[in-house]
Amino acid sequence: MLEQAILLEAGLVVDGSGGPSWPGDVLLAGDRIVALGEGLRQRLPEGIVPAELESIDCRGKVIAPGFIDVHTHDDAIVLRDPLCLPKISQGITTVVTGNCGISLAPYRTPEARPPLTLLGSDSFQHATMAEYRAAVEAAQPALNVAALIGHTTLRFATMDALDRAATEDERARMGALLEACMQDGAHGLSSGLFYEQAFAAPAEEVTALARIVARHGGVYATHLRSEMATIIEAMHEAGDIAFSAGAPLVISHHKCAGPANWGRTLETLPLVDALAQRQDIALDVYPYVAGSTVLREDLVDGVIDILLTWSDPHPEVTGRMLADVAREWGVDQKEACRRLQPGGACYFQMKEEDVERVIAHPRTMIGSDGLPHDRHPHPRLWGAFPRVFARYWRERRLFTLEQAVHKMTGMTARNLRIADRGLLRVGAMADVVVFDPQTIADTATYDRPMSASVGIERVFVNGACAYLGGEGEPEVRARAGRMLTRA
Repeated sequence: MLEQAILLEAGLVVDGSGGPSWPGDVLLAGDRIVALGEGLRQRLPEGIVPAELESIDCRGKVIAPGFIDVHTHDDAIVLRDPLCLPKISQGITTVVTGNCGISLAPYRTPEARPPLTLLGSDSFQHATMAEYRAAVEAAQPALNVAALIGHTTLRFATMDALDRAATEDERARMGALLEACMQDGAHGLSSGLFYEQAFAAPAEEVTALARIVARHGGVYATHLRSEMATIIEAMHEAGDIAFSAGAPLVISHHKCAGPANWGRTLETLPLVDALAQRQDIALDVYPYVAGSTVLREDLVDGVIDILLTWSDPHPEVTGRMLADVAREWGVDQKEACRRLQPGGACYFQMKEEDVERVIAHPRTMIGSDGLPHDRHPHPRLWGAFPRVFARYWRERRLFTLEQAVHKMTGMTARNLRIADRGLLRVGAMADVVVFDPQTIADTATYDRPMSASVGIERVFVNGACAYLGGEGEPEVRARAGRMLTRA
């Protein structure tokens, strides 16, 4: 006899492939999808007893694969807060961790230094991928975890100084750590050459690591060395690293940052298309004009708005604008930035037209890039995926509903080598979201960033109802997430 089954009945089925949607039912049993079609109640598979069937009326709702957040920094929060409410309430059923060169493993230290502090300064307790996997399995988060391994983390784990290229011996040690992580199921390598702790690494250092990833069928994701004046050069560098290594490339949170670069997606996106003629390449993006990272003096230009998300020496400024703090202190913004470090901020450094071009590009996936350890986080942590539907599908009509779902599901599963997820098909894992296409929307704002989205009705992770939205208080009902391995 099959396990207890759940019938999602009479919804609009958007299967994650990008193909046409259709009205019908999706039947879940155990942790798998066991049937799709119309009128499934009248033709249940053998072993499913109608009297024991839980039926959910999905009329007027979309039934889609659970969303995959391709760009997160959730490595530690899935252990500390396994309910994962900011993500599960968006319909996200899998998070890809270890982005921007920053991963929790393989590194153990009592107190991390920036930029690793994006994951929490006291979080680094896992010297191997196997240790991190065991920690995730013990925590039993509400959603699945797929891990990238960070180049910057590998540098911290093997080098005594990061303001130089790695020696041959250090490269070998990084390679050995990465090899072990890939053998234990990591999905690939990420780099953050933008950050000071990795900026001194030449392309050859990263290429050698990317070759290890390629041998295991993994991917290479990168926070480019520059997203400002030299972005074209940085894109060529990323393309050459991945091409030389034979690894698929993901350009992280693609943007043209800073007023001097606004409009340059008219150059960068054609370059993506050109690179795609010779190699496997994809992008990810978050649907906002502000980015968020640690406080950096070089990002303070006196022109863009900067919202402070945390400051260790001055926690009282959290949630305020840097310009206002500088004015009160009688100093310029760069000096205020120096006094506030270590800290974090939202930088309003993009142009809406550029965001729209990137998000509409056929190779673009959706990622939140949320920073869950910030005291006053960027609203993307809670609202990125519903915002895509509300603003860029329903309001701006930049793509179809099917294309929007594909950017969050099937495309991501394919590009990140995530098996049996991202599509509604018989035999696939039962990661499913039910949402109202007319009301789904983000409610998180820069002033009030920790606010659950609306319109997400139910979320299933590995066949269990993980989240119940709709009327009343949203509720995390089950923690059925798993640590995933590479396809």
